Amino acid sequence: MIHVAIVEDQRANRADLVEHLARYSETNGVEFTIAEFSDGTQIVNDYRPQYDVILLDVEMADMDGFETAHRIRAVDSNVVIIFVTNMAQYAIKGYEVDALSYLVKPVPYFAFSQELDRTLARVHRQESDALVLKANGNTSRVDLADIVYIEAVKHRITVHTLSAMYTFSGTLKSLEERLDGKGFYRSNNPYLVNLRHVTTVGAQSCVMVDGTELQVSRPRRRGFLDALTDFVGGAS
Repeated sequence: MIHVAIVEDQRANRADLVEHLARYSETNGVEFTIAEFSDGTQIVNDYRPQYDVILLDVEMADMDGFETAHRIRAVDSNVVIIFVTNMAQYAIKGYEVDALSYLVKPVPYFAFSQELDRTLARVHRQESDALVLKANGNTSRVDLADIVYIEAVKHRITVHTLSAMYTFSGTLKSLEERLDGKGFYRSNNPYLVNLRHVTTVGAQSCVMVDGTELQVSRPRRRGFLDALTDFVGGAS
């Protein structure tokens, strides 16, 4: 499921983009959820990182596309932004906010479908390096590189990142399977450790980059050290 936001002040233009998404969905078997906004102020108000793609009009009355994109980028570095504009010369400013590309109105379906192919390829690459978590009442995309460790207490999972914590119901085993081959290791029953953030390994524990000391069980110690050695060797 790909989550798309359309930010466009002209209803007819919004309808065209919705129709293009429906056609693409039918042709390619991709499912979309679509949220529509008639101005930049609407989407930036209480914005949360929940969209994969934003189709963003440049010229809008209350808040133009560039200001909207800057506000979004302040809290969401991953969402793919595609500007939709009447004038191609605006596109160069898109580099300031890491816009993937731009589409010129009126948007023909062929150009739209070509751009969406490229967009979805980028979305899928990002998904492989992130977890989408439903935690703390929100849906958040968390970069794997930002996760320090994951902790399980009964059926409550807490993902500890460099800047925040995300708590939800689940099992550590399911996360361990999702993160297999991505630089994580089960140091002990309650902990799944991001090897890139291990700073010290002691006799029965490891210290993480945030100063947290986590137990490394005796049966897992050899495997933990081997995994850490392989990870450091691969990273270098």
